[in-house]
Amino acid sequence: MTLNVLLSFAQFEREVIGERVRDKIAASKAKGIWVGGSIPLGYASVNKKLVVVPEEAETVQLIFRRYLELGSITRLIEDLDRQGVRTRNQKLSSGESRGNIRFGTGALSWLLRNRLYLGEVVYKGSIYAGEHPPILERELFDAVQAKLTAKATARQLKIRASAAILAGRIYDDRGNRMTPTHTNKRGARYRYYVSHALLQKRNDKAGSVARVSAPEIEAAVVKAAREYIIAHNGVPPADERAMIEHIVQKVVVKAKTIEIHLDEVLDGGAIDRQLSAESGRIISIPWSPAGSTASKGIVHEPSVVLPMSADERDVLLTSIAKARSWIDDLACGRAISFAEIAKHEGKVERHVRLLAPLAFVSPHIVMGIMSGTAPSIRVTDLARRVSIRWHVPNDDRVSIA
Repeated sequence: MTLNVLLSFAQFEREVIGERVRDKIAASKAKGIWVGGSIPLGYASVNKKLVVVPEEAETVQLIFRRYLELGSITRLIEDLDRQGVRTRNQKLSSGESRGNIRFGTGALSWLLRNRLYLGEVVYKGSIYAGEHPPILERELFDAVQAKLTAKATARQLKIRASAAILAGRIYDDRGNRMTPTHTNKRGARYRYYVSHALLQKRNDKAGSVARVSAPEIEAAVVKAAREYIIAHNGVPPADERAMIEHIVQKVVVKAKTIEIHLDEVLDGGAIDRQLSAESGRIISIPWSPAGSTASKGIVHEPSVVLPMSADERDVLLTSIAKARSWIDDLACGRAISFAEIAKHEGKVERHVRLLAPLAFVSPHIVMGIMSGTAPSIRVTDLARRVSIRWHVPNDDRVSIA
């Protein structure tokens, strides 16, 4: 009993101290006092007060002016990179350096929205006049804010009009946002989600799955969200986009699983209140990208399939021949890597690596392609389904499973 009483007093004391600290911070912010934290570019901390660093202040002004001229954070990043403008180089207490790198989207977005540059302090939605001197003129800052708001509104309208229902919610397993994109082949549109790291040419920062088929990932997430709602006695909305907006906060794509982070659920009559009490939950479902394994192979299937056209046959046979020559060059030492082969062929290395498995296509399948008995299939699909375990059926029919 004595121990419980002491623990109760200790918990009460912690809560009182926390409340006093929060009140002290709020009072200091209301007076315009900077109370610590990350020091923004353009300022330095001297005796616990912010003072302007002239060289960095010029960089901040340049960033605001260039954004107003370019109207795009992506273009602004490229422009600053060309001019050699980098983030602040900070010396840590350990003697190591941090910073002096290329500006990223998140860092620039935060900088362009920071009201400290107007000499103001923001706390819990309230704005107070600060003690520190401003770096920017209010006209320039307000013009940038108006453009940022207009771009954000246009982006939201574009997202709602897009078929990509996970836009703004999907990330790779290294925290990079994945953006919707598409490609057109033979009159058909193929949708994907691609990691921002790839789009920004930072391939080493991309996650284990940097590019994924949009219909595949969307179907998996919608199915999991619908099953979760039904399992908790809820009624899922008929509109898939509305269901995702109600229940899904973000989706993290990993090599073997998809993590679905549930958002706070508002009861609009369609979803049971019990879900709100369980917000913050994470649904983890097993998953692997299409074409990530080679175990499917090409097997016998007696069903009726579409015949292969003459053009498709020529493309497949040419690709198989090239792949065999590439593998033969590697085996005989005429080439030391796929990168060397790609340079010689005038292709990117990814293209060579994608088609290289065609060298191991079963001879039975090659004969089927030559005779026209093989089903219609694209080169990339065949390359992804190649298996080194050849299976020769009892008859001459060939199809893809």
